[in-house]
Amino acid sequence: MSNIASTNLSRRTVLAGTGALGLASLIYPARRAQAAGSILKVRSYSDIQILDPAFRLAAPEGDITNVIFAGLVVATAGDKWGWRPMAVETIEQLDPLTISFKLRDGIGFTDGFGQMTAEDVKFSIERIADPKNESPYSGDWETLKEVEVKDKLSGLIHLKEAFAPLWTSTLPTPSSTILSKRAVTEAGGKLGVEPVAQSGPYLLKEWLPKQRTVLVRNPDWKYEQGGYDEIHIHPIEDEKTAELGYEAGDLDYTWTSVSSISRLKENPPADTTVVEKPSLAFVWFGMNKAVAPFDNPDVRRAVQYAVDRKAVVDAAYFGAASTSTGIIAPGLIGHREKNLYDYDPDKAREMIEAAGVSGQTVVLDILNKTERLTAAQVIQANLQDVGLNVEIKQNDSGTFWTLGSKDNEYHKKLQMVVQRFSMQPDPSWATEWFTSSQIGTWNWESFDSEEFDKLVVEGKIELDDAKRDVMYKKMQDLMEESGCYVFLTHEVAGVMYRNSVAAALKPNGEPVFAEFKPA
Repeated sequence: MSNIASTNLSRRTVLAGTGALGLASLIYPARRAQAAGSILKVRSYSDIQILDPAFRLAAPEGDITNVIFAGLVVATAGDKWGWRPMAVETIEQLDPLTISFKLRDGIGFTDGFGQMTAEDVKFSIERIADPKNESPYSGDWETLKEVEVKDKLSGLIHLKEAFAPLWTSTLPTPSSTILSKRAVTEAGGKLGVEPVAQSGPYLLKEWLPKQRTVLVRNPDWKYEQGGYDEIHIHPIEDEKTAELGYEAGDLDYTWTSVSSISRLKENPPADTTVVEKPSLAFVWFGMNKAVAPFDNPDVRRAVQYAVDRKAVVDAAYFGAASTSTGIIAPGLIGHREKNLYDYDPDKAREMIEAAGVSGQTVVLDILNKTERLTAAQVIQANLQDVGLNVEIKQNDSGTFWTLGSKDNEYHKKLQMVVQRFSMQPDPSWATEWFTSSQIGTWNWESFDSEEFDKLVVEGKIELDDAKRDVMYKKMQDLMEESGCYVFLTHEVAGVMYRNSVAAALKPNGEPVFAEFKPA
């Protein structure tokens, strides 16, 4: 894609297929000549596919929309989860059902779309919540009644019922992003990869697919300034590839592979800080119950017994990560102490034979990353041992994240997947993606349970932590009892960055790009 010179805007990037050291060719000599500290070069784990916060596909897209579009509030860096105002001058919960806000005066949209107003707030929030729009994030505004506009800059957010995750996984996330009503309407109701009416501290200047995204300071942003003139985001899917790129001097910040954390902490690259953070993310092995042979619950249960979860995790992460008991990490409400089903290959073998599927070949789809391939190979060996042959299909990020979408015909034959989801610090953000309404969006296993769907709604409006804990444990029981899921790990997060950089990280190691600055 070419630059959009008339507006100083453009698009995005990914490093795919090129070797790690090939990253050096993407950092043009002209860029190197700029003043030290003016450019921050970071790694992201996937390229962007859509820059509409209501329809984002992965966390890296949220990292970008969080700084090019202003949200009501934004998550802050530090060892504790927190937030700060961004688009608002004030925001306050008046009672369990009412939140008042007043926008900062003078936040402008680019491309001639004028000033941000309370009408834009109403449009943006109600747009996500409206089921007609089919936003996968509609659950973030599960109990929204309406947004009332009081005047040009002020309004009230009215809820139908209390909403427990409001201040943890809704407001401080891209789900509180405020877009220009006029811009989105003129774009046909949905933004694509070319941002329109940007409003944050940075602007997207350039997007070179599979190479890089360039963000530059927004000269019209009057409030908290980012620490760098430009942020160059290089999408590199494989962590080990990113590590080599970092060691070659082509990155200032990167997530590392979990398996490399111990080695890097003991022997870090020169002038580098290596950090290990607990992860909220969850990794699992899933089976699609809508596609044979996994439409047979006995086959799904057999596979649950067949997979040696500890062997999978130890091999993929070199012993650096622990096995998980569900999708909710330790320390959060709803974390389970143990699994319902565990490794029993003899029982698995008997069930496979009884189901009449011994010798069949099934396909396991994965993202093309070292750790996922290793995990898949152990699963392949486990299933071979009990009578199922496994073909591993590796996908780049552009393909992988659409495999289970109803817009992709492949969802009708997707059989098995190793998947990883990012998390927010509330259990509702783990369970949200496995409701019946998410089938064809993020629920690739076609898991459907009326009880689960009911508990997902109830868990968001229950304010008693002890009661919520019981609910979320039950939801994970229902998932595992369905036979669709083998829970693997929450991983841990490894990060390394130059000592010349004051990195701004959330408690789980995720970056807050707007708060990065020179050390």
